[in-house]
Amino acid sequence: MEGKARPEATAEQALAAMDRLIALSLVGQHDIAQRLGMNVTDLTCFGHILGAAEEGRPLFARDLAALANLTSGAVTGVLDRLERAGYARREPDPGDRRRVRIVPEESAVERAMTVYGPFYQGLSELFADYTPDEVAVLNDWFTRATELMRKHLEEIRQGVAG
Repeated sequence: MEGKARPEATAEQALAAMDRLIALSLVGQHDIAQRLGMNVTDLTCFGHILGAAEEGRPLFARDLAALANLTSGAVTGVLDRLERAGYARREPDPGDRRRVRIVPEESAVERAMTVYGPFYQGLSELFADYTPDEVAVLNDWFTRATELMRKHLEEIRQGVAG
């Protein structure tokens, strides 16, 4: 369906659609976490661990704490639970043995994909309905919106916004 005519939409309609997607995603995260035997905070952290691994960048506990807006003590508890459940492990950093890297367990990626896989397949099929230029615009929008959200949340946490 590449290049098919798209219905017109205003920015307000797009924002309302985004709000509905976010609300459904929040509820869905609870269901997915439960299905995988963890809580939402642990699932969020596991997602950050997977993201770092997919990007080939090291992830340390302090980085995870910043990404998830958790204290170092809370991250220790999350990592303990993820290790016990077989989702992640700590391993020495080859560049500095005093630091510990957080990496996903291979079997955990497979377990997570049993839940996420069908949805990602559906999204891939949805993306196939768009031209490469349209996908590039979507990618740009999501990337920029993510950075805007990150900045706004930081302002909220510092008491600047709201």
